Amino acid sequence: VQLQASGGGLVQAGGSLRLSCENLGRTFNRDLMGWFRQAPGKEREFVAAISRTGTTTYYSDSVKGRFTISRDSAKKTVYLQMNSLKPEDTAVYYCAADRNAILSAGPSYSSNQENYESWGQGTLVTVSS
Repeated sequence: VQLQASGGGLVQAGGSLRLSCENLGRTFNRDLMGWFRQAPGKEREFVAAISRTGTTTYYSDSVKGRFTISRDSAKKTVYLQMNSLKPEDTAVYYCAADRNAILSAGPSYSSNQENYESWGQGTLVTVSS
């Protein structure tokens, strides 16, 4: 599966960005899709995930209420709308796909990066104070 992430950039604190991840694989409608991020000097961490039907979403506590994940089956694209950005959101953001997830995969499964077998190249988000 090929994943192409885009939309990163430099934004002031309080601003917004929308990340996109096009899933060029044929299994998009069966894939659990997730966003992860890695800040300088830190481990990669879970941000958000969306079920293959788009009906279930999960968020890390640090972004809940500010970020929204969504997907467009026709465009085979998953989005991450990021509002009220903070300097601590600065990181490289990665999208990922898991074709083996069951529809009822819960938050523990969906937030575990070990379950995702395909990864995009990452897009840098920098939030200035």
